[in-house]
Amino acid sequence: MRRALDLAREAAEEGEVPVGAVVTKDGEVIAEARNAMRGSLDPTAHAEIVAIRSAAEKLGQSRLDGCTIWVTLEPCAMCAGAMALARVEAVRFGADDPKGGGVVHGARIFSQPTCHHRPDVLGGIGEAESAELLKAFFEERR
Repeated sequence: MRRALDLAREAAEEGEVPVGAVVTKDGEVIAEARNAMRGSLDPTAHAEIVAIRSAAEKLGQSRLDGCTIWVTLEPCAMCAGAMALARVEAVRFGADDPKGGGVVHGARIFSQPTCHHRPDVLGGIGEAESAELLKAFFEERR
């Protein structure tokens, strides 16, 4: 999670919402990313999506069997859906997102009967630091 938090800080420095994501397999980092929607003009360039794409490319396959994704904010419905499609084994996240989350809030993608793959989910890892980064980012813009 430490690396994901560093990536979130980098995102904030670039004017992006401070979210970072890291994909690991067998304890090794295989991909990492930060939010890049504004800079890339791509509304799907959430940290998780970019990291999933990078991990799939590195592994040479679309399924991320045995992989864990570490992300500083609860994934949205789009990102959770991508994680299910990629067959990510585990999701670890920092801060809850009551407004835009799609895992323990909102759509609760992994709880839907149409979701064919449900990763192991654990939130609250680095929660205080993740939440503070987001709070500071949005306070600065208000």
